[in-house]
Amino acid sequence: MSDVEPTDQQRNPPAGIAAGKVLVTGATGHLGSNVVRRLLADGHDVRALVQARADNRSIDGLPIERVEGDLRDLESLRRAVEGVDRVFHIAAKISTATATPAEQRSLYDINVIGTRDILRACLDAGVGRVVMTGSFSATGFDLDDPSQASDETLPFYPFGHTMPYAHTKALAEHEVLKAVAEGLDAVIATSCGCVGAWDYLPSRMGGTLCDLANGKLRAYVEGGFTWVRGVDIADGHLRAMEYGRKGQKYLFATEFLTISQLFGTFREIAGVKRELIEVPIDLVGAVATVYSGTLARFFPKASQRLTPGSIAVLKARRHVDTSKARRELGYRPTSMREAMSDAYEFFLREGMIKRDARVSVPAADAAPVR
Repeated sequence: MSDVEPTDQQRNPPAGIAAGKVLVTGATGHLGSNVVRRLLADGHDVRALVQARADNRSIDGLPIERVEGDLRDLESLRRAVEGVDRVFHIAAKISTATATPAEQRSLYDINVIGTRDILRACLDAGVGRVVMTGSFSATGFDLDDPSQASDETLPFYPFGHTMPYAHTKALAEHEVLKAVAEGLDAVIATSCGCVGAWDYLPSRMGGTLCDLANGKLRAYVEGGFTWVRGVDIADGHLRAMEYGRKGQKYLFATEFLTISQLFGTFREIAGVKRELIEVPIDLVGAVATVYSGTLARFFPKASQRLTPGSIAVLKARRHVDTSKARRELGYRPTSMREAMSDAYEFFLREGMIKRDARVSVPAADAAPVR
């Protein structure tokens, strides 16, 4: 990435999309909740696609219109896009675990066929622009040195420990490009691991941070990844809508951090004194390879925080080149320390982190995170 920051004068001109009603799919998820709140703060008229029996508390009390539907129900999608000028298609089924055949089918139906169908509905309804949330896992990397920064030009690599989720998100991007070829104005806004407020479920990393603050996490594996603050990825989505070029993909990130850096910063913010033991990542990877498939088969709802796929991602220490988003959209990320402060304050406010959970008992002597 260039050390010289582009000026706002270099940013793309506005795309000129009508500023009418905005539909957000996935509005109740972590990223979607951040986008919805940013849209409301900017004065937009927001409609959210929700599932009838899902956990929708993240948008409770917000001045938005709700419409019930499902990505596996084309007619409900047609109703959702009626009278809409802009669509943020954020909804997706996320999984880093070893997927059973049934789980693979569900990922495909929601992430690929669901994306195809909502894009088709948008095309038929004359929607002005769609911004689809992409995943960094569906962006390619230098095969000889995965830690080299990835940009939008690198094709998805489908082999190795690539997770089924990543495959479906790569196929979803292909559906976007097919729809663009048929005349739809659409842009891909690619997110890295999101950390921040409004993480109600919580996300996999959000749950890990809660465990850390509550004294339930005693060990970690070293590795690294590029993360994005919830506020930053919401800003990126709105910039992609306003200034993105039709059919283009943009990568959004805040900062690369190793796991020890991330946990160390969060421990400072949360006031956690307990030191964590580093467990060799190759050892954990070998164990995960043995039990992950069995766990997925017999206990499909069990949480798997360290799977073969997630271990491979951490070992790759992937970085992101955000030059294109900075240059064309005027994107300016903040910091991951702010992201973790956002997350801590949110989890504390929601009772997901206990106020008396801070611990000072030192762990055993074994490569602690300080």
